[in-house]
Amino acid sequence: MNFKQEIARRRTFGIVSHPDAGKTTLTEKLLLYGGAIQEAGAVKSNKIKKGAASDFMEIERQRGISVATSVLAFEYEGTKINILDTPGHKDFAEDTFRTLTAVDSVIVVIDVAKGVEEQTEKLVEVCRMRNIPMIVFINKMDREGKDAFDLLDEIEQKLNLKVTPLSFPIGMGYDLKGIYNLHKKNVHLFTGNSSKDIHSTTEIDDLNSAALDELLGSKAAGTLREELELVTGIYPEFNRQQYLAGELQPVFFGSALHNFGVKELLDGFVEIAPAPRPKKAEERLVAPDEKDFSGFVFKIHANMDPKHRDRLAFVKIVSGKFERNTAYKHVRLDKNLKFSSPNAFFAEKKKIVDESFPGDIVGLHDTGNFKIGDTLTSGESLHYKGIPSFSPEHFRYINNADPMKSKQLAKGIDQLMDEGVAQLFTLELNGRKVIGTVGALQFEVIQYRLEHEYGATCSYENLNVHKACWIDTHDWESEEFTDFKRVKSKFLAKDKRGQLVFLADSAFSLQMTQQKYPSITFHFVSEFEPLVQE
Repeated sequence: MNFKQEIARRRTFGIVSHPDAGKTTLTEKLLLYGGAIQEAGAVKSNKIKKGAASDFMEIERQRGISVATSVLAFEYEGTKINILDTPGHKDFAEDTFRTLTAVDSVIVVIDVAKGVEEQTEKLVEVCRMRNIPMIVFINKMDREGKDAFDLLDEIEQKLNLKVTPLSFPIGMGYDLKGIYNLHKKNVHLFTGNSSKDIHSTTEIDDLNSAALDELLGSKAAGTLREELELVTGIYPEFNRQQYLAGELQPVFFGSALHNFGVKELLDGFVEIAPAPRPKKAEERLVAPDEKDFSGFVFKIHANMDPKHRDRLAFVKIVSGKFERNTAYKHVRLDKNLKFSSPNAFFAEKKKIVDESFPGDIVGLHDTGNFKIGDTLTSGESLHYKGIPSFSPEHFRYINNADPMKSKQLAKGIDQLMDEGVAQLFTLELNGRKVIGTVGALQFEVIQYRLEHEYGATCSYENLNVHKACWIDTHDWESEEFTDFKRVKSKFLAKDKRGQLVFLADSAFSLQMTQQKYPSITFHFVSEFEPLVQE
């Protein structure tokens, strides 16, 4: 297979949703169709059930939630599919936002009973800003929930999307009879059986045929005819160009738990979803079919295997072919690095790959060379845009609970902060360490992972900080800046990169400081253009 064919057969997408909409269950069922696993795991924390393949961290299995993005790859009917299963919980949103820089399209999962929830709105807004093509999957149709038309209206209004159903439910909950596939014009009957293959798919070319009444009963068939007439009257016809431009969102219905409607979703996705797309670097637009390799680090995971203390940098390949044992340029460090064992992923299972193509995600063993946002190339100096650190909203002092383990604690904090799970600030006044997170649940995850992966115990102390702001000014020697440093000395800290940060204790104090020192700029993300080069 030639290089262009390899690119064309790849689909790299993320699955996003509010917690508990069934995102991880859907991921499992997609893997089941790809033959990647023989039996799908249950996500709820039940010791007897097999754990979900994409929830591979111990804390995820205990809580029944995803706390880190996992990467899963499989083959399906000649298409190479790369799934990034993201955390739905808002406390881990930063990981999800970064992951969205590495996908070419997205599947948004919505719970039929709960409809559009807060976290879904935020994630869809990020996708819309980036014009990422989205497919909507309305899940849990085997339960009682909102009417299909009400749900479609809610998606249009709350998420500001323009939808078109490609499948439509026949009943719901106890009355769920099946799904009509508008795209392929067939009826898929629901048996309530979650076995891998449900063979009751019947072609129905003419909705007025008596075969439909025989299949569903005259009442359900009559309702379906009325509803489909409404669908074709209200919603636009599916147009692939509009979908790829992020202007039209196809909708599928199903039940991931019962493996129902998942095949329609997967078949539809393979047919319409985009192959790897060009990506904007600061210097230029980079196309996937360029000869020279380039890629960027969107995630770092410490301790994929706690026994080996290994640290992996996840690289999304943007252009060219990545080959094992070839020297590539690390743009930020301006040095060449070789990788003898690049990994492809299946949750925590990894295998060494000799070559990878645009759209693929490769794991590179890292001894501390990589930071999130780094670029690797065949030699050109490229910088891919848009992977910032957000201003944390929760802050605590971190203390060592076991003086004998101070080395392990320092190493653990250092590596976990590189992952971007939280941010570390060192106070200028006394050198105390402060951890800032986007969500409060992150503190538990850090404490748990320090103890179980590094053998270090820590305790926290509350710290009254409203917001962390990165500081920038035209003149670092000015009287105004010197006065600011003197007056606010107890609120100043350095982040991991050595950038100066102001930890404002209240919104009022931040406002007053901004007014008093007009020559100083306060940034709420760490990635900004400096006013002057130091």
